[in-house]
Formats: sequence, C-alpha cells, structure tokens
Amino acid sequence: MKLRILTLLGAAGLALAQMGPQGPMVVSPEVSGERAVTFRILAPKAAAVTLQAGDIPAAQRGDGQLKKAENGVWEITTSPLRAGSYRYRFAVDGVPVVDPRNPLISESNSNVWSLVHVPGEEFQADSNVPHGAVSAVYYHSSVLGRTRRMHVYTPPGYELGKDKYPVFYLLHGAGDNDDAWSSVGRAGFILDNLIAAKKAKPMIVVMPAGHTSTSMNRGVLGGMEEFVDEFVKDILPYAEKNYRVTGTRPTRAVAGLSMGGRQTISIALRLPDKFAYVGVFSSGIFAAPRPGTAPNAQRPPIDPEFEEKNKAALENANFKKGLKLLWFATGKEDFLLKTTHATVDLFKKHGFEPVYRETEGAHTWLVWRDYLNEFTPQLFQ
Repeated sequence: MKLRILTLLGAAGLALAQMGPQGPMVVSPEVSGERAVTFRILAPKAAAVTLQAGDIPAAQRGDGQLKKAENGVWEITTSPLRAGSYRYRFAVDGVPVVDPRNPLISESNSNVWSLVHVPGEEFQADSNVPHGAVSAVYYHSSVLGRTRRMHVYTPPGYELGKDKYPVFYLLHGAGDNDDAWSSVGRAGFILDNLIAAKKAKPMIVVMPAGHTSTSMNRGVLGGMEEFVDEFVKDILPYAEKNYRVTGTRPTRAVAGLSMGGRQTISIALRLPDKFAYVGVFSSGIFAAPRPGTAPNAQRPPIDPEFEEKNKAALENANFKKGLKLLWFATGKEDFLLKTTHATVDLFKKHGFEPVYRETEGAHTWLVWRDYLNEFTPQLFQ
C-alpha cells in the first residue's frame, strides 16, 4: 500500500514538473471597499488586452486597456462603480475571453460573460433573509418543435407547502436569454428581499427565453410573433400546469425590458383577458426596418401599422376594465425614449390610463433592476 501511494505521489510530481514552472497567482475580479473593481488576466505573450463591458464607464469610453506587469499579468482598476452586477470579458489580442479566474458567468443568447457583483444596495443584496429557489426548467415547445428552457423563481417555503400563488412572467431583452434576469438581473435576490420586507406578495416568477433562434441575423424583431405564439400555446400553459398558481386574471402579471417590453405589449393584446398587470421597461412599440431600406435609415419612433393591426384589442372594454396597472419606465438617456413617449400616448388615445416613470439612466441593467424593484411591489395588491 505504501509503495502504491509513493508511486502515485511520484507520478503526480512528474506531471507537475512536465507542466513547467507555475505562473503567478492571479486574483480577478477584486472589489475594493470603495466599490472600485480590479480585473486581471495572465497573458504573458499577448500584445494588448482590453476590458469589454456594457455598464462599466472605462469600457464604454473605449479606454479600458489593461497594463502589463513584468510577470505577464495584465491589470486595470475602474473608478468606483454603482452597486450592482456587471458583465465583462477581456479582448486578448482581439479575441474575446471570459475571465479564467472567475467562475461566475451570465449567459446571453449565443455566448457567456463573466460576472462580478459590487455590493452596496440592500434591495439586490444576498441578504440574510429566507431565500426562494431559481430553477432551470426544460419543456417541449410545440410551436418550435424542440426542447426549450426557462428559469422559474419559487418563493421561500414553496416546496414544503400547498398554497397557490400569483404568477409573474418576466421577459428579457434582445441578445439575452432566460438566464439573464436571474444572473445579471438578480431577480431572485430582489424578490427575496421584497418578500422578506413584506413589500411584495410571495409569487412565482417565470422567465422564458425570448429568442426563438440563436442567430442574431433575424434582428431584434426576428421571431417576435413566433415567440408570442410559443408563449400563448406552450409557456403559459406549462407554467400553470406544473406550478401551484392561482390561475386568475387578477393574479397574473407580465413585464419585460427592451425587446421583452415589446413582446409584453403583444402578449397583453393577444390575451386581453389574462393579465391584470403589465410592465414595459425601456421599450414600446418600436418599428422594424422595412425591406429594402438601408440599415442606418431613420425609423419612425413607433410602428405605424401597429394601431390598425391591434384596433380590436385596443378598443376592448373588458381589457381596459380588468387592467389594474399598465406601467412604463424609461431612462432619460435611453435611445428608446421617444418610442416610449409615443407608445404611452397611443394607449392614452385609446382610453387606457398608463403610469409613466422617466428616470435617470440609459438602456442598461443599472435601471432595469431598479424598475423590477419598483414594479413588483405594485403587483397583486
């Protein structure tokens, strides 16, 4: 037995020796008490390394170049950041690379990002409160003819009880998938904290995949009607068959950001007797490019054909009567601000009473987490 152990240890030592000298230990990311973040990567043979991130100012400005130390470790430290979760990756000699020292990731529709959380805001913190569960759930889509995935949040105590709950369908934006709201969006932690503080009712949150293809060649609106069909025929029926939901209009809500906000409007109009609460974050009835137009051609702020196509639903008295909340929110720097204004005006024209919140911020997760935290307590009251 001793001989075997010594043999194994000798083999392990030989393997380590064959690997060559070990490089320096790298810690990345590292968050300081002042909420600055240091990113590092070991790439001794690289000529240039850049930080790529949508919400980090240095990367947005294009000056996210890392500096190389003599030991081959590249490094950059940001200015203090607002509390929240941030997606990032490195470009090593132009090649996108996730952070090899960070196991946390956030999925998109066709790739993954590394993820870092900067603490400092209680509403999205992993606080010492009862926690619900976020599950990756697979189901068969009859519309698409294949297996699909959604993420589902169930509130604390769901597994041990028999109670029925209201259900909130929460949709992501273009380029993302069903993982986004629970990873970079921190939906589970936000719901946990709201429920623990008794600011929101315990609820089930269904987060489906809004793209019907991993190809982005179809554009933001590519597959829009296909997804709405899938939502009506597969997603909603699956959720309400397999989870203990109350299953009534006053206990159903739907909301989404950007592309998901546009999908939310379509779903609410397609199912005018199903939802009492509708939320649209950084979005509206934006127009798709017309065939034959240049990619950079000016588009109208709102789809000019939408009103005529949805006239019956917009004039549906029962839809308006049972709608307890139609809520819009958009940042002042958001490129869809005019679209939101035009959409709110259209609903007002048809006798709806939308609530509109205009906030600081742009088209970013920094505002969408705020909107979720503000919208959710208004549900099911």
